[in-house]
Amino acid sequence: MSTVSAGFRLVRAGWVLVREGVVAALPGEELSGLPKFGWRLARLFTRRRALAYERSDRLAKAVVRLGPSYVKLGQFLATRPDVVGNDMALDLAMLQDKMHTFPKAEAIAAIEASLGRKVGDLYAQFGDPVAAASIAQVHAADTMHDGVATKVAVKVIRPGVRRRFFQDLESYFLAARLQEKYIPSSRRLRPVEVTETLAQTTKIEMDLRLEAAALSELGENTKDDPGFRVPSVDWERTGRDVLTMEWVDGVKMNDIAGLEADGHDLKAIAANLIQSFLRHTLRDGFFHADMHPGNLFVEANGTIVAVDLGIAGRLGKKERRFLAEILYGFITRDYLRVAEVHFEAGYVPRQHNVAAFAQAIRAIGEPIHGQPAETISMAKLLTLLFEVTELFDMATRPELILLQKTMVVVEGVARTLDPAFNMWKTAEPVVGGWIAGNLGPRGMMIDARDGARALLTLARQVPELAARTDRLSREIDLMAEHGLRFDETTARAIGKAEARYSRSGRLALWVIALTLVYIAWKII
Repeated sequence: MSTVSAGFRLVRAGWVLVREGVVAALPGEELSGLPKFGWRLARLFTRRRALAYERSDRLAKAVVRLGPSYVKLGQFLATRPDVVGNDMALDLAMLQDKMHTFPKAEAIAAIEASLGRKVGDLYAQFGDPVAAASIAQVHAADTMHDGVATKVAVKVIRPGVRRRFFQDLESYFLAARLQEKYIPSSRRLRPVEVTETLAQTTKIEMDLRLEAAALSELGENTKDDPGFRVPSVDWERTGRDVLTMEWVDGVKMNDIAGLEADGHDLKAIAANLIQSFLRHTLRDGFFHADMHPGNLFVEANGTIVAVDLGIAGRLGKKERRFLAEILYGFITRDYLRVAEVHFEAGYVPRQHNVAAFAQAIRAIGEPIHGQPAETISMAKLLTLLFEVTELFDMATRPELILLQKTMVVVEGVARTLDPAFNMWKTAEPVVGGWIAGNLGPRGMMIDARDGARALLTLARQVPELAARTDRLSREIDLMAEHGLRFDETTARAIGKAEARYSRSGRLALWVIALTLVYIAWKII
């Protein structure tokens, strides 16, 4: 029955997208056959007043009608231009995560249930909500220490949002499975895996203790960095459903007039923002992955304060080296080395030719070298690079896509502050310093040290590995003699799972088809 209800929710979502003109706004003239017929049918069912809106406005209205979980889905898909396309990703990135506030009494109940204490014991004063998003809302409050009041921001989970999200998640998985089954060309994009990533990231975002931990980690990483910080966490007043942190007094980075009125140097802020982001990415391998201007404040002394760390990105040492060598290779026009890095990292399958891949990369790099430095976008370069890798069967790399999305946003903010912003000149001290420290002699020494540690760890595990090898050898001998066998319980479970999957898929398709027929009959 969960598959049936997921099918109905999926049909309702599709109907809302049709009625609000989102489907009609797609480039349907390029389609043919049944998809084009469906697009034309969607245009007939679109509200007339919706046709007057831009596509991004239509999308925003549809997502707001569908609810908080679809706002989060839209924001997540904005990080995956490889899945939805660059134009749609830009539209989704413009979705405003602003929802209606919920009553203060419900927030108080959530805090008391999460922390097991009365709000009056936790806060000297607890105010009304000052901002609301799809998953949580923020209240202003005061805490008392030694008779001194301190203003804090209290983030509280929206009541019922977990139940609603996981209900909608069933329909997301149904859509992903149907897409993989009936649209073979989409399998390279791994829609089910994308949905699993959405589920995991949202689970993390809905546990405010994990956001607090991310703030704490980024705070430790940046404690000595010039001009950048994150709010401190009040752990005594933080739980799964509530996060209490330092109140930030500053001007939001999307308030250009306010920044100018306060006498800030916008060019210096733009440079600081980019260098801070690259420093976190290359040096620490841990970065704020939702750095839109609404989440960035500028204090009176010019320090950038980043809030709302529900989405964070991580890059391993291999990915950081990959990124640095790509950027350095484009700067020095060493396209063969850029291609080799892709193969060394295992991102491009070995059956492809390195020289042919280098030729494709040259097609990206050469036009860039003929442009003024201030017009070259690092984010656009990465976007073009990922488009080329599709031709060489490079599988989706979620960590690199998240990096690309964040770089697009951060670079866009910097260019808003300084239209003549020179990305390469600003990035060079950070990227060049990292390359010198990690790809030169010092880096080789660090790699040798890490290799020695790995060998020592392996040596300690030799007795256990020998025992495992002996057991595995005996099991292989038994399989060679008697063949591979499943016990009766395992075989029965596999049969049941396969039968249930086939039935649920067919049932969902019938539910969707009958619902569409009913909707068409009601309208006609």
